[in-house]
Amino acid sequence: MAVPKRKTSKARRDKRRANWKASMPGLTECPQCGAVKLSHRVCKECGFYNKKQVISNED
Repeated sequence: MAVPKRKTSKARRDKRRANWKASMPGLTECPQCGAVKLSHRVCKECGFYNKKQVISNED
């Protein structure tokens, strides 16, 4: 079985792991009510998606 010849240094190991970052979710403004919402999802404030009422809000 293949075995590493030398110990991987902490700096080399950590350089490899430097790109494992969590990305921010895609936030956009709702064209209907102007609230901030996640992209490609129904607006929680007004219930609209793609200029159509999807969820009725009884306020």
